[in-house]
Amino acid sequence: MTDLMLNQYKKPIKTHYKILGLSWAGWIFDFYDLILFTFLIIPIGVELHLSKLMLSYALGISLAATAIGGVIFGFLADRYGRRAVLQLTIVVYSIGTFLCGFSTSLESLILFRIITGLGVGGEWATGQTYIGETFPPHLRGRYGSIMQTGAPLGIALASVVGGLLEPTLGWRGCFFLSVIPAFIVIYIRRGLPESDLWLKEKEERTKNILKIAKKGLKDKIPEKRELNRFSMLFSREYRKEFILALLLAVLGLSAYWFTYSWMPDYLYSQRHFSMTKSALWIIVTQIGGFLGYLSFGFVADKIGRRPAYSIYCFIMALGLVMITLLWNLVVAYPPVILTFMFLVGFGTGFFGGYGPLFSELFPTAIRNTASGSAFNLGRGAQFITPIIIAAIATKYDLSLGIFLAAVFAVATGLWIWMFPETRGRNLEELE
Repeated sequence: MTDLMLNQYKKPIKTHYKILGLSWAGWIFDFYDLILFTFLIIPIGVELHLSKLMLSYALGISLAATAIGGVIFGFLADRYGRRAVLQLTIVVYSIGTFLCGFSTSLESLILFRIITGLGVGGEWATGQTYIGETFPPHLRGRYGSIMQTGAPLGIALASVVGGLLEPTLGWRGCFFLSVIPAFIVIYIRRGLPESDLWLKEKEERTKNILKIAKKGLKDKIPEKRELNRFSMLFSREYRKEFILALLLAVLGLSAYWFTYSWMPDYLYSQRHFSMTKSALWIIVTQIGGFLGYLSFGFVADKIGRRPAYSIYCFIMALGLVMITLLWNLVVAYPPVILTFMFLVGFGTGFFGGYGPLFSELFPTAIRNTASGSAFNLGRGAQFITPIIIAAIATKYDLSLGIFLAAVFAVATGLWIWMFPETRGRNLEELE
C-alpha cells in the first residue's frame, strides 16, 4: 500500500482518470446548457413574443448568475470538499435547464436561467481544482486542458440538439433532454475519491483547532476563517494575485462571449444561413476548439503558461477579424473562411490554461473560492455582453459587435504577462 498522495505519482493512475471523467463530463454539459439557449433564441422569441433585446436579458442574467454560483459553490467546495460539490453543481444546472422547457413568459424563463447559471458557475472551478490538486504537477496543464475540451464538445452537442433536432423536438423538448447529465452523475460518482490534498488541509486545520481548544484559548479558534474565505481574497497576502486573475478572466471571457453569444443569429440573420448550416459551421469552430484545448496543455507544460496564452489568443483574434470585418474578402472561398472559423475555435484553447494557472496561484484553503470567484465573476460580468451586441446590431450590424471579441482576445494575450510563470509549481509550497 503506497503512502503517496495522488499528486505525487509520476504518471496518472485509474483514480486520476475517474476524477478527470466526472470533471470532463460536467464541463461538457455545463457549456451545453449555456449555449443551447443561443440556438433556441429564435423559436423561443416567436412563441413567447419576445424581442431580441428581451432575450438578451435572459441570456445576460444567466451569465450574471454564474458569478453568484461561482462564489457560493467555491465556498462550499473549500468547506465541504470537491467531490460532493462538483456533483451538486451538475445536478443544479441540469434541473435548471430542464425547467426552461416549462417557460411561459420572460419572467419564468429568466428564473429558470438563473438556476442554470448558479449550477454552471460552480462546476468549472470545482472540477479544475479537483484536477489541479490530484494530478502530478508536470502534467497539470495538459489534463486541465483535457477537461476543457468538454467546452467545444458541449457546444457541438448544443449545435446538434438546438440546430438540427429542434425542428423535430421543439425548443421545449430540447430543454427537457437536458436532465440527462443528472443521471450520468449518479452513475459516475461511484467510487470517486475526495481530493487528498483538501483532506490533508482539513485534517491539519482540525488539529490546530483542537490544540487551541485544549489550551483553553477558545477565543483564538479560527471559526471566522470558514466564513471569510471570500474576504481573504482581498487580504494583503492574496489581493494582487486575485485581482490579476479576475481581470484575466474578464478579458478572456469577454473574448469568448462576444464571439458566441450571438454567433448562431449572426450566421442566420446577417449571413443568411439556414439554422442547419449555421449549426454545421459552428461545429467547425468546435472541432478547432477541441484541438485547441487538447493541444494547449501540452504547449503550456512545454513552453510555459504565458507564451502559450499569447499564441492562442492571437490566433483567435486573427480568425475573428477575418469572419467579421473582412468577411466579404474571403466569403467567395468557402474552404478559406471555414479555415478561419476553425482558427477562432482553435484559439479559444487558451481557456485550457485558467484552471492550472489559478490552481498554481492559491493555497488549498481558498483555492476553490479563489478560482471560482475569479473565473465566474469574470463570466458574470458578461451579462452585459449580449445586450451590447444586440444594441450594436440595432444601429450597425452583428459583425461589428462580434469583432470586439478580437480586441479582448489580444488584450488577454498581453495581460497574461502580468503573472509570474507557474509551470510545474508544487502546490504544497503554497500552504
